[in-house]
Amino acid sequence: MMAEEKKTKTIKVINIDVDKCNGCRACEVACSTFHAAPRYSSNYPGKSRISVIHEPLRDIFVPVIAGKNVRAECTSRYKYTIDGKEYDECAFCRTSCPSRTIFKEPGSELPFQCDMCESDPPLEEPNCVQWCLSDALTYREREEEVDEEVELKEMEIGLESLVDKFGFEKVVDAVVRMSRKE
Repeated sequence: MMAEEKKTKTIKVINIDVDKCNGCRACEVACSTFHAAPRYSSNYPGKSRISVIHEPLRDIFVPVIAGKNVRAECTSRYKYTIDGKEYDECAFCRTSCPSRTIFKEPGSELPFQCDMCESDPPLEEPNCVQWCLSDALTYREREEEVDEEVELKEMEIGLESLVDKFGFEKVVDAVVRMSRKE
């Protein structure tokens, strides 16, 4: 009997070196312009999938990249102390959740998630990394063995959020109305 071959997946990683971040926010601008419609047509940092958090008393900058969407806010309430100042965990959280406005589409409140600037043709590295002149953001890829799993893509995440907000019947009615307009 032959051994079953393990499947591998390319994992894309953006490493963040907080000590190198100077707070220029070029990453936010590069991300928002990449995700503008049409691409590179405008700059609206509210649509960025990366946000730079600033602690003005210590002049510390922390880039935070949008992670997965969650339907409910977390129940843990941990505190972090950095240079004597206390932060709650939400300050550094990557998720889009009901209790926060960060990493959500302005107006519709649909959640954002970093997509590593996937495009056709693909970029060598995400826009935020390319435009980070201080090298606070670096990109690498690694291979990892994985079990097969179904991963929600951007459209499914958006539809799931709409169903959660408005209900299945209203979303179906809206899609039917839209299909009739063609």
